[in-house]
Amino acid sequence: MKFSENWLRELVEIKADRTQLAHALTMAGLEVEELTPLGDHLAGVVVAEIVAAEKHPEADRLQVCTVDAGQGTPQQIVCGAPNARAGIKVPLAMVGAKLPGDISIKAAKLRGVESSGMLCSAKELGIDADASGLLELPLDAPVGRLLANYLGLPDASFELKLTPNRPDCLGLVGLAHDVAALFGSAVKVPVQASAPVTGAARRGIRLEAGKDAPRYLGRIIEGIDSAARSPLWLAERLRRAGLRPISAVVDVTNYVMLELGQPLHAFDNDTLEGDIVVRHAGAGETLKLLDGSEAKLDEGFVLIADEKKALAVAGVMGGFDSRVTDATRNIFLESAHFAPAAIMGRARKLGLHTDASHRFERGVDPELPRRALERASELLLVIAGGKAGPVLAAENLADLPLPTAVALRRARLQRVLGVEVADAEVARIFTALGMQVVATAEGWQVIAPSSRFDIEREEDLIEEVARIFGYDKIPTATPAGALTLAIEPEARIGELALREQLAARGYYEAVNLSFVPADLLARWGFSEHLVPLANPLSADLAVMRPSLLPGLIEALRHNRARQQERVRLFELARVFAAGDPPVETPSLAIVACGNARAEQWGEPARTLDFHDLKGDLDALIGWGGEPQRWTVHADGLPAWLHPGRGARVARDGETVGYLGALHPHLARALDLGTDVHVLEMALEPLLARRLPQAAGIPRFPAVRRDIAMDLPETVSWSQIDRTVRATLGERLRELRLFDRYSGKGVEAGRKSLAMGLILQDASRTLTDDDADRWVREAVNALEQTCQGKLRG
Repeated sequence: MKFSENWLRELVEIKADRTQLAHALTMAGLEVEELTPLGDHLAGVVVAEIVAAEKHPEADRLQVCTVDAGQGTPQQIVCGAPNARAGIKVPLAMVGAKLPGDISIKAAKLRGVESSGMLCSAKELGIDADASGLLELPLDAPVGRLLANYLGLPDASFELKLTPNRPDCLGLVGLAHDVAALFGSAVKVPVQASAPVTGAARRGIRLEAGKDAPRYLGRIIEGIDSAARSPLWLAERLRRAGLRPISAVVDVTNYVMLELGQPLHAFDNDTLEGDIVVRHAGAGETLKLLDGSEAKLDEGFVLIADEKKALAVAGVMGGFDSRVTDATRNIFLESAHFAPAAIMGRARKLGLHTDASHRFERGVDPELPRRALERASELLLVIAGGKAGPVLAAENLADLPLPTAVALRRARLQRVLGVEVADAEVARIFTALGMQVVATAEGWQVIAPSSRFDIEREEDLIEEVARIFGYDKIPTATPAGALTLAIEPEARIGELALREQLAARGYYEAVNLSFVPADLLARWGFSEHLVPLANPLSADLAVMRPSLLPGLIEALRHNRARQQERVRLFELARVFAAGDPPVETPSLAIVACGNARAEQWGEPARTLDFHDLKGDLDALIGWGGEPQRWTVHADGLPAWLHPGRGARVARDGETVGYLGALHPHLARALDLGTDVHVLEMALEPLLARRLPQAAGIPRFPAVRRDIAMDLPETVSWSQIDRTVRATLGERLRELRLFDRYSGKGVEAGRKSLAMGLILQDASRTLTDDDADRWVREAVNALEQTCQGKLRG
């Protein structure tokens, strides 16, 4: 938000200088990002008229101008500005003047021609960034008058960095209320009177967008002079707020937006057909915008249309074909209220950022449209003439937000701030901010004005008191209390240690937002048990993530787009599922693509595959000391996982996660362009650790027996391991798989697995008969349970 200091001082009495004002605003949460003095050193600059302009005899780009500066004798000035010409009025820095940047003006001779002074651009005067040519003044500017007096200088341009919860300060009148509260003064804004109605032109208005557009007002103004120029005071206020004066109609709508915070738009009334219809866009509907771009719309956009065509994207930008031009004589002036959720993200979706969308997506006072329409009508009638018709209004009152009372307890206020604020001061602060205050036995009941969307609960009121009372008046005190040192449980692996382990294995930690776009989740197939946000930051951040993978894959895509071929990322964070309250689950996710090893000379390059990621998981599982409790299965896979290269991970038979390659359809939809392997699982089972227990060294030796089993391809190793362990129990010390074969000598659809059985008895030395008998038991179990056959 950028504005003129002089303009603000007209709206509210400020008992402070410029520096104090900037400090007070920043301390109140309205950070002054930039403060630019304007016209502080213009003592020797006057309004002058170029009487004649001739080409310089020795330079093609210079002109010799004869200038009337009100001194009686014309001055001769050599000027190189491209717009220097006879008949215009411009600033003249007289000999002896000092301009910003410590530039002293002296009489000089340029290419052999005397020059007594300098004709100036706005940038040379330090009042604007425009250096394209001389600053052209209105033709009625009085020759010889000091430029500073004529332009209302000195002044300063303030630029505020407002937080999204303060849209009320995107208008000078709203900001004036905060300033009045800070300095104990009153706002000097008069009540807006209705513009005189001298015309009878009408047009119907229909609201068909439901709660997205509950209020729409407009009026027809006939017979305006589109060529009329905005008065100097209005043009200067726009310029100092960072806007270029364009035409009377555009300037007035911009001025009212800056003054009140309500965006407006004007249509050429002669291009409209029938009623104004406020509706949602149709799928695939297009509209040529004011900037000449073609907007491709969907049902999420609200449109302003007539009965035949679309006219504007509501809250974003008007259409090209209904724009006001120099030939326009009759306009339809609109002033509306749109729900913030209906505008959020729409401009960004079109690759735009407009002043209107910046305000509407944060929230505009629903009571402002009529006041803004009357104010704009008043200014237009004075500047461009014409006849104003009656105000035309359509409203769905049930869809408009209603103010609610919020209670503030005196004891709570003192406890939070740590200082006692007098009751009279609290009431003064709320009243100065435009709130209705009623004292109660415990404190106050406060109703915020319709412009303050951010006042919802007691903490919001405490914040208002704190920032206006002054953070510097709140004493600094060290919190007191007894701290209990937390004991890290030995049966749990610390999250930091897990992060370090993953980093040691070549992964980088990523941190993503907890919010994700709904359309991205739809691509992944997440449609159930979602947690939507009631007040999202934007339409692209509207749902709490049900999985870490969508955000992590977006981070991988971001890295791939920047020429990173080998990407290995992990994230430890919470995922969310619908419930009352929503269920939060700490999770771990890993994504990886590219080569299995970083580029090196010791071995040939090899693309990362399922087993590489499974190896990393095995390392993490082994850290907990109970790998036998974990199993991996090929069934029950989610839709986003490759059906032939994915697995379900279980602990004690309960599914805790999934790993494998992304499904090819999803990979294509996300435009990954390469195989990506992923892992996601609940974090807590992975952090569980078995406490070590001391045991004696076995007194009797172990015996190893190797067997080769012919088994169906569909039988997994986890099923074989489970069967053998269940059969032999404590007699089996370890089961090792050391070979897999398929091909000649093995039927199609089957495989040969060679495994070693490490057998041991704690009470005696095993005989060959013992070992052979136990091996036969294991083989029989595999034959019966897994359809296996012992190979010779």
